[in-house]
Amino acid sequence: MPNPRRRAIAWAAASLVVVWSLAGAGHQIARNSRATAENVAAVLHENNPEALAGESRSNTLNQLARQMASLPVEERRRARMDESWARWFLAMSDAEKKAFLDATLPSGVRQMIASFEALPEDKRRRAVNDAMRDLRRAREAEAAESGEGGVLQINTNRPPMLSEALQQQFVKSGLSGLFSNSTPQTLAELAPLLEEMQRLMESGRYFRGERR
Repeated sequence: MPNPRRRAIAWAAASLVVVWSLAGAGHQIARNSRATAENVAAVLHENNPEALAGESRSNTLNQLARQMASLPVEERRRARMDESWARWFLAMSDAEKKAFLDATLPSGVRQMIASFEALPEDKRRRAVNDAMRDLRRAREAEAAESGEGGVLQINTNRPPMLSEALQQQFVKSGLSGLFSNSTPQTLAELAPLLEEMQRLMESGRYFRGERR
């Protein structure tokens, strides 16, 4: 007859194996179900926006909006680097673009704009320049890391999202005019910059007078 102590130890070991297996499976499921920039890119690449219509189009756009809204700021930045974004937004109607932006732009963007416009002109210029620099560095780093086999399709030769004239306009006149005068397409193109500026403004460096 087996030793009761050994049998108890064997049952305890078997139970631990089961618990560890279940925990590992749960972690894997959670990781696979969590929205990432790669998840978003997969939807962009697997669907042709020009060919989508009706309920299928609406469902796909809603799926993209939900995924983008759930991403942390770094993943949102990575997702917007994909070249397919430009093709998708050009294929959307103005109403679709507006609905998408309403669903995905962080609520703090408007507060960021108010804070930005309270800054003196020299700090506004720093904020715009820093945001553009950080976006460019992040794009270059992501392109180098992903390489040829990466899921994201990144073009490091894309021209700057802001012309020198538009940069000067933002520095001198602020950003509030964007939400009242710009088209949904323009807002969609500027969304990465607005979110990067929000991230930088929330650090407080422009209110403390610190330099990077």
